[in-house]
Amino acid sequence: MDPIWIKRYPPGVPAHIDADALGTIADYLDDAVHLYADRPAFVSGSTGTRLLFSELDTLTRQVAAYFQGVLKLPKGSRVALMMPNLLQYPVCLFGLLRAGYVVVNVNPQYTARELEHQLDDAGAEAIIVVDLFAHTVEQVLAKTSVRHVVVTGLADMMPVLKRAAANFVIHRLRKLVPAYALPGSVSLRDVLAQGAKTDFSPVALQPGDLAFLQYTGGTTGVSKGAMLTHRNVLANVKQVQVWSAPFVDASQELISITAIPLYHIFALGSCLSFLGMGGTNVLVADPRDMSGFIKVLAKYRFVSLPAVNTLFNSLLNHPDFAKLDFSQLRLAVGGGAAVQRAVAERWQALTKAPLIEGYGLTECSPTVAVNPFDLLEYNGSIGLPLPSTEVSIRDAHGMELPIGSAGELCVRGPQVMQGYWQRPADTAAVMTADGFLRTGDVAVMDAQGFLKIVDRLKDLILVSGFNVYPNEIEDVAMLHPGVLEVAAVGQTSEATGEAVKLFVVKRSPALTEQMLLNHCRESLTAYKVPRQIEFLNALPKSNVGKILRRELRDRV
Repeated sequence: MDPIWIKRYPPGVPAHIDADALGTIADYLDDAVHLYADRPAFVSGSTGTRLLFSELDTLTRQVAAYFQGVLKLPKGSRVALMMPNLLQYPVCLFGLLRAGYVVVNVNPQYTARELEHQLDDAGAEAIIVVDLFAHTVEQVLAKTSVRHVVVTGLADMMPVLKRAAANFVIHRLRKLVPAYALPGSVSLRDVLAQGAKTDFSPVALQPGDLAFLQYTGGTTGVSKGAMLTHRNVLANVKQVQVWSAPFVDASQELISITAIPLYHIFALGSCLSFLGMGGTNVLVADPRDMSGFIKVLAKYRFVSLPAVNTLFNSLLNHPDFAKLDFSQLRLAVGGGAAVQRAVAERWQALTKAPLIEGYGLTECSPTVAVNPFDLLEYNGSIGLPLPSTEVSIRDAHGMELPIGSAGELCVRGPQVMQGYWQRPADTAAVMTADGFLRTGDVAVMDAQGFLKIVDRLKDLILVSGFNVYPNEIEDVAMLHPGVLEVAAVGQTSEATGEAVKLFVVKRSPALTEQMLLNHCRESLTAYKVPRQIEFLNALPKSNVGKILRRELRDRV
C-alpha cells in the first residue's frame, strides 16, 4: 500500500529507521552501561531495591560466565526463564543474551502440562526458575531435555539484612513457597558467586542470531515459538523510541512502571526501549494487588505506564488512584487487547494524559502500529504503522484492497519474526510470497492511514491481554470422560476484557459444571479456565461437520 500514514506522523518522527545499523542486545546493553553507569536501571516496586546500570553490567557478566565457563553450554543453547517481575529477571535475561543463548520466556503460572510442552518444543537445556514455582518444574523435569536447573529465591536481590528478614516471612510465617525437590539444582546466588570467579569470553554475536523463542499460538492451534533475532527486537525498540522521542524530555528523570509481566513481549519491548534511553524500569511483581500497586505508583513521578485495558480500568476504579501525581505522565499505552472507549475517556479526564492504543503481536516483536502521542482524544483505532513498517490490507485471495475496504491485515518490516521454531509448514501458512506476515486480523485503513481492527479471522480469545486459543481449551475438556463434544468461545468480561465460555454436549448425564471446571483447572492456567459452561443437546455444525463457533458466539 502507498504509505499515506507517513503524512500524519507527528513532527520529529522519521519515516524510516536504519535497521542495518543495529547491533545486538549485548551491544545495546554495553552502550547503555557506558552512558548511564550511575543511574538506576531497575527498581523493585515492592522493596525499593535499586539496581544501577553498572551493577547490572557486573551481575549479567557473572551469569554469562557461569553458563559459559561452568556449565559450558554452547552458543545458541535454549535457556528458559520462569519468573515474575523481579530484579533477577533482567540480571538473568541480559546475562544469557550476552553469552549468546536463546531465551525462552515461560509464564510462571503455567501448569505442568503447559510447561512440559514449551520446554520440550524449545529443546531447552537449562531453566532459571523462582522458588515459588519450582514445584511445577519438578513435575516435568524428567520428561524434558533440561539438564541444568537454577533456582532463585523471591528475596535474592535484597540487601543481606532485608533478605534474611524477607526469607523468614516468606518461608516461616507465610509459607508461600510450596515444597519441591530438584536434586542437582543450584541457587542463583551460587551462580553469581561462581561466575565472579570465572572469566567470561565475549561471544561473537550477529544481529541475525536468535535472541528469543517467544511462544504464541500463532493464528491457531498449539503454542509455537516465534523466532525473534537480536535485529528483530532492536528494530522494534528503535521504532518505538523514535515514535515517542518528540514527547519525552530526555533531560529529566525517565521512569517507566513495568507492571505487565516481562515474559510477555509487550512488557519486554517497553522495558528495553526505556533502558536504552537511560530510563528506570520500576518492576511490579503483582499488579493484581491493586492497593499495593497504587502505593508503588505514589512513590514515583512516572513518565510511562504501559498496560492492558483491564489494568487501566482497575486503576480507575480504585479510590486512591485519583490522588496520584500524573504531572510527568506522557506515555500511557494500551496494548495486548483493545482499549475500550469508556476506559480511555475516563483515563484522560482523570490524568489529563491520553490513553494511547497500539497494536502488535508476538510475531512482530511485537509492535506494528501505535496512535500518535499528540492525539487529543480516543479515536477507536490502533494507530499508524510505525517507521519502516509496511502494511497491506488483502482479500481472501491475497489481492490488495483499496483504502476503506476491510481485509486481512498483513505486515512487513524489520521487526517481523524469522518464522516458527521447527515448524516450516506453520511458517509458510502465515507468510505471503512477497514477505508479508498474515496477522489473521481483519482491518480497515482510513484516508489518513489510521488502522482499525474490525474482526478476527482467528478465534483467538484475549483474556487480560493474553492469548487463549479455543483448540487448547477444547482438547483439555475433551479428555474428561463425561464430555461428548465441546466448543470454546470468548465472551465479554468487565474484569478481563474477554473470558472463556465453554459449550458442552454431555456423554454422561451425571456430568456437572463443577466437575468439568475442576478437570480444566488441573491442566490450564487460571486465565484459560472457562468462566461459564453451558450444556447443549447438540453443537451447530456445517455441512461437512465443522463446529460453527460463530453461531455459538451469537449466544453469549
